[in-house]
Parts: sequence; structure tokens; C-alpha cells
Amino acid sequence: MPNTYTQIHIQAVFAVRYRQAAIQKEWQEELYRYITGIVQNHNHKVLQIGGMPDHVHLFFGMRPTQSLSDLMRDVKGESSEWINKSGFCKNYFSWQTGYGAFSYAKSQVPRVIRYIQKQEEHHRKKTFLEEYEDFLKAFEVEYDERFIFKPLE
Repeated sequence: MPNTYTQIHIQAVFAVRYRQAAIQKEWQEELYRYITGIVQNHNHKVLQIGGMPDHVHLFFGMRPTQSLSDLMRDVKGESSEWINKSGFCKNYFSWQTGYGAFSYAKSQVPRVIRYIQKQEEHHRKKTFLEEYEDFLKAFEVEYDERFIFKPLE
């Protein structure tokens, strides 16, 4: 797109279905590389990726050539298909429906990168659900508690 200039920084947060701790350390980095490849193939730039066994934080510079919902559909769909074909999980792997997406100014980029790099440390003090609700409140996103990421009841 000639003469189109943007600076869009998005942190997407998405969880394993039923928030199961399915992402194992043995293949976590491979998963992050695979997701990075998906994002790069759509001409976006991954700034940081990380997470825990039950969720992923994906921070990237987004190009205006694709909608966020289309990118997230591709990231989640292609990565879950790859996980299942690779045989990393005994049971069928899938991501929970939906995601959170939050935008940041350029001045906030280093802080968000550090935050994602320190996920293990951060989650010693706070659960994923507490973290996710904090994001929604901080960004003043209206939400229905019935549809927040929940474990299987």
C-alpha cells in the first residue's frame, strides 16, 4: 500500500482450551517459533512471544493489510493443527475460543516486552484469570464474566 504509514503495536493473549496446562517446556520454544513464522508470513513483526503452560502472550507490530481477527484465526488454527500433527499432546489440542488484544504506544514497547519475558515470575503472584481481568479493567474493556476464560467445570 503506497503512502500508508502505520505504527500499531498489539499484545494478543489467548488460552489453551479449558485452560489446561498443555504447553510443555519440551516443545514450548518450538511452538513460539512456529507462531512467529505464521505472523511473519502475514508480514507482521513479532516483538515478543511468551507465556505459561495454559496461555500465550503474542506482542507484534501489525500491518494494516489484514484484520486482527483473521490473523488470530490463522495463528490459533494453524498452530493447533501443527501441535496435533506433531503429536506433542496425548489428547486433542485446541485453543479456547476468543482472545484479548490490547494496543500500545511505541514508548510502551520495552515495558510490554519485559512483562512477557517475565511471565513465570509474574504468575507466582497472580493467576492467569487475575492477569486477564486486570488487562480488561486497565484497558476499560467491557466484558461479561460468563465469557471470560474459564476452566472446565
